[in-house]
Amino acid sequence: MNRALNSKRCKKPGCGAFPSRGHNHGACIAGAINDAENLCIQTGARLTPLRRTVLKLIWQGHKPLGAYDILQDLRKIRPSAEPPTVYRALEFLLGLGLIHRIERLNAYVGCSHPGETHEGQFLICRSCGRAAELHDTSINKALANEAAVVGFALESPMVEVEGLCPNCISKKTDNKNRRSNG
Repeated sequence: MNRALNSKRCKKPGCGAFPSRGHNHGACIAGAINDAENLCIQTGARLTPLRRTVLKLIWQGHKPLGAYDILQDLRKIRPSAEPPTVYRALEFLLGLGLIHRIERLNAYVGCSHPGETHEGQFLICRSCGRAAELHDTSINKALANEAAVVGFALESPMVEVEGLCPNCISKKTDNKNRRSNG
């Protein structure tokens, strides 16, 4: 599919894999909506107002959200929203590759490479809960090679890694320095 979909994604400093504090998510949300609109035009799919809203909610904080978290946020806008409505929107967004499901969290996160066939890797911060998507084909190749060696057929080579993001490492270091200086 079209690699130019991400052209509107935020490229400002502090908008990397783990955006810095004070990051304005507006550019990320606008980029995700632009990508979704373009992908829908290319595929003939329909980005309904509800699907658009669910996508915006997912992109609002770079943090994986469970379906019921999304429902809770959606009910602030659409009080009559019910779980099947959210699950149908999530299914649509997953089907177009606009979001990913992080299995170990049973949660959803925006895709930073929509419209491209890929198996991503996710770095999940165990402290703040934010997640960052990587796309390193050498990791996928290494997994496929090692799986083949033992006769294992990969079906869904999504990698989910837990650790600390730069912001949480910085906070931890700052707190440690304050304790040692105080």
